Amino acid sequence: MDITFVFDLCYVGLRTYARILHTLKSYASVMPLFTQSLPSLIISLVGLIVAGVLMDEYQHWQVFANTSELFILLPILLNLKGNLEMILASRFSTSANLGELDYKPTRKQLILGNLALLQVQALVAGAIAGLASFALGLVTRPGSISSYYESIYMTSSSMVSASFSSAILGVFMCALILICRQFQINPDNIACPLASATGDVVTLILLAGCAMILQDHMETLLSTFVFLAMTLAVPVFGVIVWRNKRIKPLLFAGWTPIIIAMIISSLAGVVLEHYVEKYKGIALLTPVLIGVAGNLGSIYASRISTCLHQDTEEDYRAVERALFFMNIPVQLIFLFIIWAFDMGSLDYNFWFFITYLIVSLICTFFCLKVGKWMTLAFWKMGYDPDNYVIPYLTATIDAVGTILLVATFSLLTNSGANNMEITDHTITT
Repeated sequence: MDITFVFDLCYVGLRTYARILHTLKSYASVMPLFTQSLPSLIISLVGLIVAGVLMDEYQHWQVFANTSELFILLPILLNLKGNLEMILASRFSTSANLGELDYKPTRKQLILGNLALLQVQALVAGAIAGLASFALGLVTRPGSISSYYESIYMTSSSMVSASFSSAILGVFMCALILICRQFQINPDNIACPLASATGDVVTLILLAGCAMILQDHMETLLSTFVFLAMTLAVPVFGVIVWRNKRIKPLLFAGWTPIIIAMIISSLAGVVLEHYVEKYKGIALLTPVLIGVAGNLGSIYASRISTCLHQDTEEDYRAVERALFFMNIPVQLIFLFIIWAFDMGSLDYNFWFFITYLIVSLICTFFCLKVGKWMTLAFWKMGYDPDNYVIPYLTATIDAVGTILLVATFSLLTNSGANNMEITDHTITT
């Protein structure tokens, strides 16, 4: 036997063994990520499906038919509210991993300060979302009749639902992260998905309830009184934040990404409102498509931010791969559920499933890459990524995901692979 062949064989064997060891080491390093993130993503999937079903049902409700601008408000408000709660989750997760929540006085100060700050942000964001959706409604529907009562009705509904859902979700997120700390679970792996999904459902329910109650009294001053009460609450919570030394710097920080995120997500709102009556199931699929991708990107950004604060290294390649492939089982579970329960009045065939999966993988890949780049870039510029990355990331994927889904539905319909357009038969059924 040729000695060179033996050496070559040994070399190949050693390289293969080294690769196996490296793969096993990488796999072991992301095992906690799999065991913690995947269940939370599946739980959040249920919330996203419920949100999708609610949005799909709302388009037939009289309150939404009477005020079509509410459909523009939905993605703007959900994006703003989701950002606020996910920023809180990311910031609180970093505090937990740094050990700042282990001391009772510090923990109390951080919890009360963050909840008061969340109320200030939610009320301001709710007012901006209501006014912006009303303005966009005037732009997209120039012939529609509008009035002061309708504008104040939109703003009041938005502010009330934003404030109450923030109170509920803020307490839930603080409790969740404290429990994670107690059981040695990394909150970066589970907090953002649960904040996003539960926040969507709670906000949708509260918005629909507020809209129904206030619409019956639209031509009265009830909405004006509600608006004034919500506005007066802003300085009250602002004083609480101002007196909190740890949270005070955040009172005027981080507003730019939230406002810019609202502008970006407005594009998604306009697209959704235009195509929700044209394509079947788009209101059902959109929250899950962009929600899962956004959750995976937020987990990645939150983990990187914590590592930067702790001055430790993140295994980017292994974590990126794990999160990317985690999207597949979550989306397959979603597709099985909507197929089994025949949701969205869709025509389920091979082309629908394969194109939806491809779009979901593109969105996830985009979110992971952009999330990593943004987190590192903001850190290098001296900004805390916990307060800046998630709004830009989720707003961008809102617009990109919605546009990709509409383009996919148009392609399927025009190619004859699957008719995604709503027909008279679909509406009656």
